[in-house]
Amino acid sequence: MSQTVHIDEKWFYLTRTNQRYYVVDGEELPYRSCKSKRYITKVMFMCAVSRPVYGLEGELLFNGKIGIFPFTCEQAAQRSSKNRAAGTLETKSIDSITKQVTKACPIEKIIPAIKEKWPSTSDKRIFIQQDNAKPHITNNDPDFRKVATEDGFDIQLVFQPPNSPDLNTNDLGFFRAIQSLQSQISASNVEQLVAAVVTAFTEYSPMKLNKNFLTLQTLWSKL
Repeated sequence: MSQTVHIDEKWFYLTRTNQRYYVVDGEELPYRSCKSKRYITKVMFMCAVSRPVYGLEGELLFNGKIGIFPFTCEQAAQRSSKNRAAGTLETKSIDSITKQVTKACPIEKIIPAIKEKWPSTSDKRIFIQQDNAKPHITNNDPDFRKVATEDGFDIQLVFQPPNSPDLNTNDLGFFRAIQSLQSQISASNVEQLVAAVVTAFTEYSPMKLNKNFLTLQTLWSKL
């Protein structure tokens, strides 16, 4: 498990349809607004995590968090408003996640992040586990193979067993945990939502992430 990187995608929403607040007598209720509760602003992220690595004395050598990458783009505002002038670059969510989009993320973001953060003492033969969604690329993709075999690394793409989301650490508990942390940060636009998710990802305890992998190891042992 220490040689496997789990990747998966998830939508994160700007706000929830229903949310509970605790207020004291006389306190003003929090105000939220959106164009429609059926079309709440959302951003898809691709997350990559591996099992944390600890030294002989229990010191943390590698926190296992490769990165979480939003599918966003920069667009110029077409009209002026009270918030910004026309032509100002705004961060927008990419709602159409095509094969080209999902292919670019592992090649341009995940693999460089793995090479940057991977412990120097660990084996450079690494497996990236993804689910069986159609937009995902295969291990034989020439663009992927070129990047995956550079700098002394041998990175392979593998697919998790079909209909088994619990065999991916992200689905097993990691996404739920950082979503809980992200919902505690108020966001009013896409940039703030991305910042909130990245903050939740960064602040999540490596010890808890290791427990997610221990749970996964328990599931594998029962198969």
